Amino acid sequence: MDFRAILMGLAFAALWSSAFTSARMIVAEAPPLAALSLRFLISGGLGVAIALALGQSWRLNRAQWRATLIFGLCQNALYLGLNFVAMQTVEASLASIIASSMPLMVAGLGWIVFRDRVRPLGLIGLLAGVAGVAIIMGARLSDGVDAFGVTLCLIGALALTIATLSVRGASSGGNVMMIVGLQMFVGAAVLAVASAATEEIVVHWSPRLIAAFTYTTLAPGLLATWIWFRLVGRIGAIKAATFHFLNPFFGVAIAAAVLGERLGALDVVGVVVIAAGILAVQISKQA
Repeated sequence: MDFRAILMGLAFAALWSSAFTSARMIVAEAPPLAALSLRFLISGGLGVAIALALGQSWRLNRAQWRATLIFGLCQNALYLGLNFVAMQTVEASLASIIASSMPLMVAGLGWIVFRDRVRPLGLIGLLAGVAGVAIIMGARLSDGVDAFGVTLCLIGALALTIATLSVRGASSGGNVMMIVGLQMFVGAAVLAVASAATEEIVVHWSPRLIAAFTYTTLAPGLLATWIWFRLVGRIGAIKAATFHFLNPFFGVAIAAAVLGERLGALDVVGVVVIAAGILAVQISKQA
């Protein structure tokens, strides 16, 4: 793994983790599904415009179209849609910790469903990750966290797992920025329908809302997704996923610094255990 790939991985982890803090700001002032649909519409338009300026084509191969549709539905509509709804009652730090367990879900699903071989270090990592999540969940549930919101976050993490499995098909064959833009259009369309059916559009405009929406649209929404596709194409999905072990740290640190969310001793212990588990799983895969 070269120095450029390391910088890309660190940038992706920081941007990806910061999305939970900015999302928490947005859902406090606007309906979550409508705001997210608008964000994807803008990000998708920018992505496609940049792709066309770079000379990229609408003509994707069959694997790219399939992966783009799955990624747009699972990550953008389901994962982010459920998380935006959940963060009306769930803190950004907790949502980021749950989402950070995605690499563990990928490894566990491969082991249980697809009978993938898991080395002893990987098994230890899976057990550590489950233990870390249990530590945090136990502490938060005893403090009265919204169980329904946590459930939505867990379902969203499972959807993100499915989306991650489709990245390899999306990152092959070029046209990366075009794919980034198109999969955001998929999310925008699905969420627009869901918003029209379930939400009343009431927005409390404020400088904080505008800043959070702009940041979410450009940084985690467009830039982080592009970096992730490029990183997977550069070093492969297994090595790229190693950077996910940084997400629990970045997620809770940014939420604490920007939103002033409380961080208990058990939260710190759980974050360290989850990060160690994710790292162990990824190292075992590389071995």
